[in-house]
Amino acid sequence: MTTETTRKSDLHSPSTRGLVVTIDGPAGAGKSTVARHLAARFGLLNLETGAMYRAFALKAQRVATAFDNEDALALLSGSTIITLMQQPDGNRVLLDGEDVTALLRTPEITDAASRVSVHPRVRAWMVARQQELGAHGGVVMEGRDIGTVVFPHADVKIFLDASPEVRGQRRFEQTGNTPAARPSDEVAKELRARDERDRNRAVSPLRPAADAIILDSTYLTLEEVLLHAEEIVRTALTQRS
Repeated sequence: MTTETTRKSDLHSPSTRGLVVTIDGPAGAGKSTVARHLAARFGLLNLETGAMYRAFALKAQRVATAFDNEDALALLSGSTIITLMQQPDGNRVLLDGEDVTALLRTPEITDAASRVSVHPRVRAWMVARQQELGAHGGVVMEGRDIGTVVFPHADVKIFLDASPEVRGQRRFEQTGNTPAARPSDEVAKELRARDERDRNRAVSPLRPAADAIILDSTYLTLEEVLLHAEEIVRTALTQRS
């Protein structure tokens, strides 16, 4: 199944200028896949905010800053520059000028990103940066608090969800059935722990915006999810025209 093909009639239409699409949801729900597809389909810039938190976690790890030390992390953020560069195959992530894209998807960095993101001052710094990147619209931005905090007045808000068991199985399948792959039930357990942190943090907890459309992919194929997401955006564009 091809997910990156585009219909020319959707691309760079005047109605997409200034459009802001937010996709929130728990880890492993498929937000990045849906965001990439919508960006290609409608000619939008794909801003992957989770990668920004991972890049910051990588820097904290490199300079041995404790993930639970908010003061030190806030100080570190003041000397950190994270840049997203749109490429045909997805974003490239630059950390202080270094391309760190290939280093950000390890379980260790993913867990670290969840830990540094609970701190209010880290989130305030990151939210300001994300708002700057999407200030002119024409973007699809995915994360955990995009529709509630970063862009509460977005044109389209999707909350993408799935059960921890399904998300764990999908991640297991992504890694391949190799000796290094962790069992899906182990991945699901980690996802539940991360969900708990994300949903119960004091600042910007993970929750659907009041006006978000909830898209539960537990019993849907990838193609069905993408078609549903496309229809949500097209409906919004019709209402704007």
